[in-house]
Amino acid sequence: MILKPGRRDRIFEKDNILKLTFIYLNFPFWRAEVSRIALFLAGIKFENRIVLSDEFQRVKADGRLDDGTVIPHHQLPCLIVDGHPIVQTGAIARYCGKLSGLYPKNNDLLAAQIDQVLDLATDITVLVSTTGRMDNDQEKMRKRKVLSDGELGCKLDILEKNIKPNCIWINGRSMGLEDIAIWRLMGWLSSGTLDGIPTTILRSRPKILRVCQNVDANPKIQEWIQLTYKKDYNRGKYR
Repeated sequence: MILKPGRRDRIFEKDNILKLTFIYLNFPFWRAEVSRIALFLAGIKFENRIVLSDEFQRVKADGRLDDGTVIPHHQLPCLIVDGHPIVQTGAIARYCGKLSGLYPKNNDLLAAQIDQVLDLATDITVLVSTTGRMDNDQEKMRKRKVLSDGELGCKLDILEKNIKPNCIWINGRSMGLEDIAIWRLMGWLSSGTLDGIPTTILRSRPKILRVCQNVDANPKIQEWIQLTYKKDYNRGKYR
């Protein structure tokens, strides 16, 4: 997945040579995909490192990979830039977005508009992942059904409301970080893998559906999927 493990490539940023290593678990969650795809779209090569679940538990405890690589906040994803680790989804996404041209360097308003969508995606992720975490399966399903009809539904309605009626992207005239993030987040929510969250959750939200469909139809996104996703991987119910 994502370049062959162990491959080390270099790119140029102005006059500096950068060595990039992206570290995450072995599945295409939005927190990682938003940055990896940004690099891929721009043709920026990077080393991919897959961390398995046992090693991830040690990262959470010790803040290091088994080879000694420091993971500052004891969490993934992590991007290593010339030996310097960067963590937190938003920080990594903004950095990769600037390298790739998908995040503005000189337009603070557009940057804030992108940030607010990434932050909403984080809010939704935390809301869903923490609901019923300590409960048995039956109670978790019950709570998540209540969630999908309540607070989660409200957050999705807010996102729907803030996408302009005649635009195919959330902001601007071209696909951006925020569109990629929402595409994968909604794929997760509508995939049927979350007990209690219905696969039809996007049916009444046509503007979100449209954004997801447009991202998924992008030829470079399809190339990325073919390169990195398992065959028949469940990308969600938005097609």
